Amino acid sequence: MLTLARLYVVDFHQELLDELARNFRAPGLFLVKNTGTDFPLIELESVDLVFSFGVFVHLDTPIIESYLDNIKTIIRPGADVIIQYSDKTKEWARKNLTFSDNDPTRMCAMITARGYRIVREDRDKLPHSSIVHFTKD
Repeated sequence: MLTLARLYVVDFHQELLDELARNFRAPGLFLVKNTGTDFPLIELESVDLVFSFGVFVHLDTPIIESYLDNIKTIIRPGADVIIQYSDKTKEWARKNLTFSDNDPTRMCAMITARGYRIVREDRDKLPHSSIVHFTKD
């Protein structure tokens, strides 16, 4: 496992944070309950990496946009952001009624509209979603 000074696990659902606390302890692990799209208690421009898998596939556009705005405040310049999101250009995503109405064109437009730079996209690995890696210069 990577050596980290701090690892923030952020979630809206307290019960998920409680379960993690019961089953996993590590120095520098901070469990943070948010109100939906914010990052309380996380210092501005203090984060080197934001990683999300299995969350943004379910979020509607206004919530994604709010998260993107808030992420920008907590990451350092040059920090990496990696997000998996719903890709309705794929059949499996179209069949999954819990997946939000999103696709690479829409997601990349939301990201670049906020002044991020896209580093890499992977539209092929997953049959129902895509992954985007971006940064704030």
